[in-house]
Amino acid sequence: MKIIRIFMMTLLAVVWLVPAALAQNGPLRIEITEGVIEPLPIAVPEFIAENAAARSVVADVTRTVIADLVGTGLFREIPPAAHISKVENFATPIQYADWKAINAQALITGAVSVSGGKITVKFRLFDVFSDKPLGEGLQFAGTQQSWRRMAHKVADAAYSRITGEGAYFDSRVVFVSETGPKNARQKRLGIMDYDGANVQFLTDSSAIVLAPRFSPTGDRVIYTSYESGFPRIYVLDVASVTRRVLEDNSGTMTFAPRLHPDGNTVIYSLEKGGNTDIYRMGIDGANPRRLTSNPAIDTAPSYSPDGKQVVFESDRSGSQQLYIMSADGGEAKRISFGPGRYGTPVWSPKNDFIAFTKQNKGRFHIGVMRTDGSEERLLTASFLDEGPTWAPNGRVIMFTRETRGADGVSALYSVDVSGRNLKRVRMNGGGSDPSWSPLQ
Repeated sequence: MKIIRIFMMTLLAVVWLVPAALAQNGPLRIEITEGVIEPLPIAVPEFIAENAAARSVVADVTRTVIADLVGTGLFREIPPAAHISKVENFATPIQYADWKAINAQALITGAVSVSGGKITVKFRLFDVFSDKPLGEGLQFAGTQQSWRRMAHKVADAAYSRITGEGAYFDSRVVFVSETGPKNARQKRLGIMDYDGANVQFLTDSSAIVLAPRFSPTGDRVIYTSYESGFPRIYVLDVASVTRRVLEDNSGTMTFAPRLHPDGNTVIYSLEKGGNTDIYRMGIDGANPRRLTSNPAIDTAPSYSPDGKQVVFESDRSGSQQLYIMSADGGEAKRISFGPGRYGTPVWSPKNDFIAFTKQNKGRFHIGVMRTDGSEERLLTASFLDEGPTWAPNGRVIMFTRETRGADGVSALYSVDVSGRNLKRVRMNGGGSDPSWSPLQ
C-alpha cells in the first residue's frame, strides 16, 4: 500500500526487504539495521466517547495510543490544532483531502464505550495518500480498569500494519526495584507495563533478589533470592503471588535461571566446591543434569527460541567470552572475539541476534551479534550498561544503566536494535535486571 511505500522511502539507512515476489502476496516487511529515519507523520484525533461513561477515559486512551507509536521514534504526531477535519462520529466518511493538506500519511480514528464495568475500544487505520483504509477496523474489549491494555492493543495493530514488525506494546516487564542509598540498597521484585506504568510489587525487600525472568507464557517468574542466606532459585506465580523454592541442596549456590521455551525445564548455574557449571532440571525440581564440566566459571545461560541450543558466558579461554552449545550439553563453540569481555547473553525471539553486555576500556556497552558471532554492533556506551532483555517482537532491547559515584542510581533504558531511540523508561524509583514478557 502507498503508505508503506512512503514509509520505506524515508529510510536513510541500509534496509533489508523481502523478495519482490513475496511482497506482492503479502505485507511488505522492513528491517531497519542502522541509520536515521524521518518519522512518519500521523494524525490521531481524540477518540469518540460513545456514551457518557466513556468521557472520563477517552482522552487517556487516545494519548496512550499516541505515546506508544511516537515512543518508537518511527512516528511523529501532527498536533490536533493543525487538524482541518473534525472526527465527530466513528462512522463519518474520511475527508482525505483535509488530511493530505496537513501532510498526514496515516490517520487513526477510534471510539470508546463503557458499560457495566466493561470498556470497548474500536479503531480504524487509513492510508491517507491512497484514499482508503489500511486493513479492517478492529474492536477490543476488557474490564474498565484495563483501558491501558486496550489502548496498547490499538497501537500494536497500527504499528504492525504500517511497519510489518510484530507487536510489543501489550506486554509487561518484571524487574528488581531499587530504593535507598547505594551502600544499603533495598531490592524487591516489581512488575509493570512495558512503558513503566502500573507498577506492582511481587516481593518485599527483606531479602536480596536477582535476575527475575518471565516464563514463556508470562504467568510465572523465576528468580534468585538470598532469603536462606545462600542464593536459591524460586518460582513465583504472577496472578496469586505465591512462590516456591525450586531446589535446595545444602552447600550449593544456584543462580542465573532461565526457562526453556516449553516452560518445563530450567537452565541455571550451580556453584559447588568452588566450581561453577551450567545445569538443567525440570520445573518441578526433578532430574537435575550437569551440562558443562570445566574448571572455569560457566554462567548466564539463555536458550535459543527453538530450545535446541544454549548461549552462555565463560572465562574458559582466559577472559569472559560467549559460547554456544547444544541444549543437551557437549562441546561449546566460542562466538565472541572482539576486544574486551562479554557477558549476560540473551537470544532474540526472532532467532536473528544475540544481545550481550560488553566491557572494554573502562566502558560498558549493550550490543548485538549474529548467532554465529558475526556482525557485532554496539548499541550503547556508558559508565555501566548491563543485562539486556528483548521485546516480544525482537526489535527493542531494555537494559539497566547505572550512574557513577557513591550516589549513583540504577534505571531502566530501552534502545532499538539498530541503535536508535535510546531512552529512559519512565518509572518511579530505580530499577535493574529487567525481563520482558511475551505479549499478554
